[in-house]
Amino acid sequence: MNPLALLLTLSSLLFSLGLLAVLTRRNAILILVGIELMLNAANINFIAFWRYGPPDPELTGPMFVLFSIAIAAAEAAVGLAIILMVFRHTRSTDLNRLDSLHG
Repeated sequence: MNPLALLLTLSSLLFSLGLLAVLTRRNAILILVGIELMLNAANINFIAFWRYGPPDPELTGPMFVLFSIAIAAAEAAVGLAIILMVFRHTRSTDLNRLDSLHG
């Protein structure tokens, strides 16, 4: 098996794990972790296709990854801030208990 196929297999497994976490978990923090796993799988794809694709002197693959990491960090910060505010109100991060958002 060539290295590109191995990296794509790793990426698909990581994405599948993240998707499974998002679809099956009820805890908001674990759902955020699943989303981060899916973003990391996309980053592995960017780097794999940049490394094993045709030569690219502009380094577009690593640039996409840097922007993706910055966006993922901002998403995690905003998501955790929202979860903390909900936790202060309801004393739970269980999404099944959040049936209303009125004050």
